[in-house]
Amino acid sequence: MAAPGTATTSAAAASVAPRRPLGVLRSHLRRRVAARRGRAGSLRWLLRAGVSPAVTAGAPEEAVAEPLVEAVPESKLSKLACPICYYPLVSSSDQSALECSTCKKVYPNKQDYWDLTVAVGSTEYSESMPAATEMFRTPLVSFLYERGWRQNFIWGGFPGLEGEFEMAKTYLEPTIRGTIVDASCGSGLFSRLFVKSELYSLVVALDFSENMLKQCNEFVKQENISTERLALVRADISRLPFVSGSIDAVHAGAAIHCWPSPACAVAEISRVLRPGGVFVASTFVLDVLPPAIPILRIGRPVVHAPDLH
Repeated sequence: MAAPGTATTSAAAASVAPRRPLGVLRSHLRRRVAARRGRAGSLRWLLRAGVSPAVTAGAPEEAVAEPLVEAVPESKLSKLACPICYYPLVSSSDQSALECSTCKKVYPNKQDYWDLTVAVGSTEYSESMPAATEMFRTPLVSFLYERGWRQNFIWGGFPGLEGEFEMAKTYLEPTIRGTIVDASCGSGLFSRLFVKSELYSLVVALDFSENMLKQCNEFVKQENISTERLALVRADISRLPFVSGSIDAVHAGAAIHCWPSPACAVAEISRVLRPGGVFVASTFVLDVLPPAIPILRIGRPVVHAPDLH
């Protein structure tokens, strides 16, 4: 029986690998590095394929990640995302609803539009907004908006609908053939003009007012406008239902003064715009009365035109 010291020495000696020539050693190291890379690639593939809802639900809002299930085929619905977690939506077989691929919240098709507001289907949360916003949700104002209301904005310094549209097109030229969101679209005055112009592959008419979107849909039918490149969406301007960096252009005509938080809205618009995307907006300035009411030029010698960016 060998002494303890002898046994320890023998084990240590056995663990020492014999010296190899330099060329053989380099070849051996290359094979080991390649094997490790192969295992790392396999691990990344497994992590990507096997990620669970519990993990992705904690992802940051700005993240643009792969959906857990197959997303909607490339179409006008493929640009839409959950306004809660910003992950792509999956359409039901009959297109009666959209479901978030991560949090599983369901967004219904209201026939006239898709309702992609955060509180849709919930009775626990209120959707109350400032008076200037709530006013445009009423059936009366929605009906009157394109029947004289909006046209009177020329008395507040706006150049008229055609002039506004031409000005917007000038700024939006770099985004032609892409996707444009007509934010706070109202009854769809500009949304319909964008579709008729055939400048964009997709026009999203977006508003918070249910009745405005219903009016928009009625005008679309009256003017026989194809909905192939048009999607009507109800959403909060501060929680836009689009994947980050997926939109080419955002237009908001005479709208910013009605937003509850313009700063939050502009930050959200910045999130959804792709690099190089364009945001064009007009609004009232220096008004002393409620901003939703057009003001005559009397007593306004300084500013005679809307602020257009």
